[in-house]
Amino acid sequence: MEVYGLVPAYNEGRNIAEVVRRLRKTGIRPVVIDDASKDDTYAQAKRTGAIVLRHSRNGGKAEAIKTGLKFLSKRKFDYVVFIDADLQYLPEEAPRLLGPLKSGQADFVAGYRDFSKVPFMRHRLGNFVWKTSFNALFGTRFKDTNCGFVAMNKRAAAIISKKLYGGYILENSMFIQVLKNRLRSDQVKVTVKYHRSSAVKRGIRVVAGVSFHIFKEGVKHRLGIN
Repeated sequence: MEVYGLVPAYNEGRNIAEVVRRLRKTGIRPVVIDDASKDDTYAQAKRTGAIVLRHSRNGGKAEAIKTGLKFLSKRKFDYVVFIDADLQYLPEEAPRLLGPLKSGQADFVAGYRDFSKVPFMRHRLGNFVWKTSFNALFGTRFKDTNCGFVAMNKRAAAIISKKLYGGYILENSMFIQVLKNRLRSDQVKVTVKYHRSSAVKRGIRVVAGVSFHIFKEGVKHRLGIN
């Protein structure tokens, strides 16, 4: 089975080589999307043998994912994993996400974090608000709606790639497409390690922006509006 790992990266020269090496050890073929980094991300990724796609202009994580999925649409593959380049998630845990896909139980699998190990004010509070709001509006019971460590089969990738939003609403937009297209979903527990925190003002803007998106899409869902 062909499994690719999409790794969007921006100024991750310190970490990208390790992410690539650890992904390759699991049998996953890394595809790094260098989002116009100003450091040596591109060179480090190429040195470790990854397929590297390069943006001439920084577009953000969602645009990097779109570039990766467009690249894969022209290749034969069975599953794809999305993982961040900052080692927030552990590459060796990718097979956990692939398990429900390979067994045929799911089309889309997302990780869920142990929020007791997540910084409260900068991350845990916002994620609690997002998860609670999403589940209330969409009638779901997801344990985590904003984990960036996800995997899906080829069919799900083709569907989800048609409507991806940028910023911190990326993961919520994927969950919404899963629900709208009646894809089978599952969640597995993953380890998370935070290396840096957002500034308070930025954190407030992010929480407000994602909450508004969830509310808007949730109301449309309730009213049966596509």
